[in-house]
Amino acid sequence: MFIIDTHLDIALNALEYNRDYRLPVTAIRASEQGMTDKIDRSNNVVSLPDLRRGNIGLVVATQIARVNTGPRLASNGNLPGAGWNSPPQAWAMTQAQRAWYEAMEAEGEMVQINSRATLNAHVTRWLDTNEPVDKKPIGYLLSLEGADSLINLSYLERAYAYGLRAIGPAHYSTGRYAPGTGLSGPLTPMGRDLLREMDRLGMILDITHLTDEGFDETMSLYKGPVWASHHNCRTLVPHQRQLTDDQIRVLIERKAVIGGCFDAWMMRPGFTQRVSNPADFGITIATIVEHYDHICQLAGNSLHCAIGSDLDGTYGREQSPTDLDTISDLQTLQGALLNRGYSNTDITNIFHGNALRFLQSALP
Repeated sequence: MFIIDTHLDIALNALEYNRDYRLPVTAIRASEQGMTDKIDRSNNVVSLPDLRRGNIGLVVATQIARVNTGPRLASNGNLPGAGWNSPPQAWAMTQAQRAWYEAMEAEGEMVQINSRATLNAHVTRWLDTNEPVDKKPIGYLLSLEGADSLINLSYLERAYAYGLRAIGPAHYSTGRYAPGTGLSGPLTPMGRDLLREMDRLGMILDITHLTDEGFDETMSLYKGPVWASHHNCRTLVPHQRQLTDDQIRVLIERKAVIGGCFDAWMMRPGFTQRVSNPADFGITIATIVEHYDHICQLAGNSLHCAIGSDLDGTYGREQSPTDLDTISDLQTLQGALLNRGYSNTDITNIFHGNALRFLQSALP
């Protein structure tokens, strides 16, 4: 079945991890044998060929570069888009990432999705079984994870012009536009101005990584389309990074989609990032169905769940479901959902239907 993945840090892996994503996962792993600079070397699960093998034809692909806006934490160096010392440096990194996506387009490996027309044409191509899957480019919708790199608001319109269509104002820890995961408090004044400009441009607001106060504030201020690109349920895994039931209900009212995240620490309670073993917690691909089911029970339907895997989000097999070798294994979700009593229509909704419907409404 065709899959839309609403969150992958592809360019970050290509540049900061120096991974040639044109190669299969197995070849990238082989190239990293013996490397110890990052904890997940040789454990990657994502590549362009493996996306095709899994019929994952459309992804929300990030730009990400953080700015050190507060006391530098020892852990910050392990976070995606590790902290830069100035907004211009962070902006330059996001432009390097954009250049990589454009190079993949020139190679015929990817194609940018930035409008309803490009979306519909791309999905039609992927659903056409007459063309071999290995000849089809991976569609990508450009999203900015954490807004730190926008030097000022004039850069937002510049980014929109090159195809940026979604922004999550926050990431981990401190941020120029909003505090993120692990903190509390509202948006900054710059963050409120950012929402107004995003609203004017008709962009997608990603509430992922916002604080609880930031979530409430954005839901009050923002009038445009909102989603949670990679989020699970706080009722099942008690942590501020997860969505409360009340937040899920608000998102349902806003016709949002919530992308289930496959980072093991977000799937079962008690898991310690970069320490625990997923096997000790019985975390498999089917575990995410617990989170999907919780959202579907709150909604009364299957119209708000999607796949937002965040695989290779600075972790690999060591922090993924035990039965996931490459991202292509997401296809086994079909069986897990059927076993839970979900219909083929429900599965289609989760695999691509909900995200597709949302994007057809949200894109220009």
